[in-house]
Amino acid sequence: MNGGVHWPFLLCCCLSCSLLMSSGRPVSNAADQLCITEGRIARLENQWLKVDSTKMRAVLGLASNPEVELRFRYLGETLEHSLLRSGEERTQIGLKLKAQDDCNVVYVMWRIGPVSKLVVSVKNNPGQHSHAECGNSGYTNMKGTLQAPIPKVEEGSEHSIRGALEGRSLEVYVDSALAWKGNISEDAMHFNGPVGLRSDNARFEFQLFVQPQSGAFACDKNRTE
Repeated sequence: MNGGVHWPFLLCCCLSCSLLMSSGRPVSNAADQLCITEGRIARLENQWLKVDSTKMRAVLGLASNPEVELRFRYLGETLEHSLLRSGEERTQIGLKLKAQDDCNVVYVMWRIGPVSKLVVSVKNNPGQHSHAECGNSGYTNMKGTLQAPIPKVEEGSEHSIRGALEGRSLEVYVDSALAWKGNISEDAMHFNGPVGLRSDNARFEFQLFVQPQSGAFACDKNRTE
């Protein structure tokens, strides 16, 4: 079924698709459930989804292992552009790990423009939970023990990015090759949450692969990213 819906407020969106990690191991839940906090996601055929919003933010509505893979077809920049809170203009697609709330989350971002690079960061704001409280404060970029070159994302190209976090140890794979490895800061051990994804000024089609744990589907209505 084609078509998209714009959500100006928090909605819980259940997007059905098979859940298989890169290893091909099946997972117990047969539905991919996302809580969309900003932007819109359209359903396409063959279990693919599409984003064309200048900003898109979403998290899984279930508890999950801190491992997620995004496979995407890049369609180019959005017609209109939005700025980050810092005032920068950036085109990027990436993952969220341990996304407790708007103020405490681990990001793995593939920056497409103006400079192509992979950036791992921890956003940590103890005691703060809403975007109104923390804004763009609390970001710290991590340095990996391994940081390999990544391909440039061209319009029409297909890629994948996968992040797997175990304790403080994080591995990031780009197009199935290890691109980043290292420890994230101790700060990230003080919060927890689901996995998710975000984008800025990018149009793309995607599939998201996760490992949800047991528990009821629920969206945090206080998320306002």
